[in-house]
Amino acid sequence: MRITISILAFIFFMSCSSEEYLHDFDLQGHRGARGLLPENTIPSFLIAIDHGVDTIEFDLVVTKDRQLLISHEPWFHHHISTKPDGSPVTPEEQMDFNIFEMTYNETQQFDVGKRGHVNYPEQQPMEVTKPLMRDAIRAIEAYTEQQGLTPVFYNIETKSNPEQYGIMFPYPDEYARLLYDELIILHQEFDLFDRIIIQSFDPATLIEFRQLNDRIAQAILVSGDDSIQSFIDTLGYTPEIWSPNYRYVTRDIVDEAHSRGMKVIPWTINNISDMRQQLEMGVDGIITDYPDSAAILRQPS
Repeated sequence: MRITISILAFIFFMSCSSEEYLHDFDLQGHRGARGLLPENTIPSFLIAIDHGVDTIEFDLVVTKDRQLLISHEPWFHHHISTKPDGSPVTPEEQMDFNIFEMTYNETQQFDVGKRGHVNYPEQQPMEVTKPLMRDAIRAIEAYTEQQGLTPVFYNIETKSNPEQYGIMFPYPDEYARLLYDELIILHQEFDLFDRIIIQSFDPATLIEFRQLNDRIAQAILVSGDDSIQSFIDTLGYTPEIWSPNYRYVTRDIVDEAHSRGMKVIPWTINNISDMRQQLEMGVDGIITDYPDSAAILRQPS
C-alpha cells in the first residue's frame, strides 16, 4: 500500500546519514498530488503546496469554445469520470467525450473525483470537476499569499498529437496563441513569466510558443532513449529543460544536458529509492505523484 512508501521512506532516511539526503532540488507535484487527491484539480494543487512543492505540474487541453482546461486526456478517462446522469464513463465510450468538441460548460457536468482512482487506492475521493487554467492559477496564487508561502512555479504541459490536430487538439499555432494570450493576462496579475515552464512531447507546440515569447522556459518531454541532439535539431534551439522518463536517465545523459546548459527533470518517480538514485546522478528536479513522500529528501530550509 502507498502508506508503506512513506513509512519505509522515513525508516530509510533515519538509517542513513543526514548529509546523504540533504539535496536541494525542484520538487514538482505531478498533476498536483495525484496520489493523494483527484488529479489535475484545484484541491490536488493546494495539498501539493501543503507538502512543500516548488512547482505545480499540470496538463492542458482546449475546449470547443477555446477555453484552456486542465486535463491529462482530451477526453473523460474511464478511471475517474462520471457522466452527468451519475453513471461511470466506460472504457468503450471514453474517447467519445471529446473535450475539443465540448464547451467548457458541458465539461463541468462531468465529475472526475468522487469515484477515486483504482490505481491510487489512497487517493481521497471528492466531488470535483476539471478546472480552467486561469481559475486554478488564481486559486493557487491566492492560497500561497494567504498562507504566507513563497509563490510556486508552474510546469504546464500542452497535450498535443500531430495525428489529432483539428480533431482533439488545435493546430500548434492556435494552441500557442491561446496559451500565450491567457498567460499575458495572468502575468499582469501575478508577474508569472519567470515562474512558468511550458513542456510538451510535441515539439511543434514548443516551437510556436517560442516564437511568441523566448523568455518563458521550456521543457522537452521524452519517453524513450532519444538523443538530446535529435531534439535540439528538431526544435532549432536548446530548451531550458530535458525532461525524460526517469528509466532512461543515466549519469552521462545528465552530464551532457548540463554541458548544454539544460536542467534535467525526469518524470514520474514515485519510489523513494528511485528518487534517491536520480538525485545521486545529479538531476535538478523530480516530478512525482507523492510530494509528501518526496519531501523526506528535501534540504531543510
